[in-house]
Amino acid sequence: MKFSIVVATACVLALSACAKPPFKDEFESDKPWIEQVAQLPSYPGMNNLLEFNAGEASSNRYFVDATSIKIGEDGVVRFTLVIRSSAGVNNVTFEGIRCTTNERKLYALGRDDKTWAQPRIAEWQQINLVRQFYAQRELSRSIFCPFRQAPDSTEEAIQALKAGVHPSIYR
Repeated sequence: MKFSIVVATACVLALSACAKPPFKDEFESDKPWIEQVAQLPSYPGMNNLLEFNAGEASSNRYFVDATSIKIGEDGVVRFTLVIRSSAGVNNVTFEGIRCTTNERKLYALGRDDKTWAQPRIAEWQQINLVRQFYAQRELSRSIFCPFRQAPDSTEEAIQALKAGVHPSIYR
């Protein structure tokens, strides 16, 4: 009896060693991440801007154009950011935040004639490593990507932006 239990246990262990790890397909992917091609949105209209608090102690005001927010299949939240100085000057950018890695990418710069220009540097950058990324840090941390998860829909991202915080943070 003891011998058959030992043999059965050894067989189970040998088979489990050869078996595929459990949940590998569900939680891990062997495929590399592939970024989607970003489509430039229309230049932002001032009536579509939603203001949010970037947590910075300055007189700048921060806005996202609600019509520009798109959630990509690649997990990137793309949006138009408008930073307005106390003098009323707007700095307009089209950006993306990759929620899982907490990175930001600049896709385009807004010009005074309401057209887009290609930036000199269009690489993914860690949000926490650049001090000036106040707005991107707040959008990532509290509005678009709580717990490093992209919103399920554009509507969810807009509601979080309107509320000033993603609802999952206070559930």
